[in-house]
Parts: sequence; structure tokens; C-alpha cells
Amino acid sequence: MIHVFLDDCRRCPQGFALAKNAEECLLMLGECEVDILSLDYDLGPGEPTGKSVVLGMISMQRFPKEIFLHTSSMWGKKEMYELLYQSVPGHVKLHNGPIPPEMLLRIAEEGKA
Repeated sequence: MIHVFLDDCRRCPQGFALAKNAEECLLMLGECEVDILSLDYDLGPGEPTGKSVVLGMISMQRFPKEIFLHTSSMWGKKEMYELLYQSVPGHVKLHNGPIPPEMLLRIAEEGKA
């Protein structure tokens, strides 16, 4: 079970696997059991966005246990949240914001053990 952080420029939190683009993120979701997924929206000029990942998850019916949206794009966050809200199975926890600092600290500590 892994945690995945999708972002093209932010530093990846300790205890997470970094996906730098939508394709990498979808590969991880398809091949691994993902516990926590944190999504950015803007992934570079001309690149597919976090919305592409959301649409891919819906298409594959492959969801992590928990989804956070850490993007600074308000439009992108709204778009991803609305799509996910309508589509995720009931057991998936969906958060309309970033991972809380205390959770990041706990995950980093677990990775050291």
C-alpha cells in the first residue's frame, strides 16, 4: 500500500511516492494499491491536468482509500471535487483541501519505523 503525491513542482512529502504528471499517477493507481492520493491540478504548460487523473480513475474504477486536493487552482479544485463527489464509492474519503500537517507528520514518522 502506497501514498501518492501528484505534483510537477512542489516537494513530495516524506512517505509519499511522487507522480510528476498525470500518466505516472494513473500508472501508479492502476498497478498499486493506493491508500492516500493528493492531487494537484496544474501540471505544467500543455500537460494533462489533475482532472485527467480524476477522469482516468472514474474510467478505470480504481480509487484510493482517501483523496486530498492540494492544488492552488480554485477552479481546478472545484472541478476535480465535483467530479469525484459524484463518482467515488462510499468507502472513499474525499477531502476538498490539502493533507493536514499533523497527518503528514504521522506518515513521515511511520516511514522511518
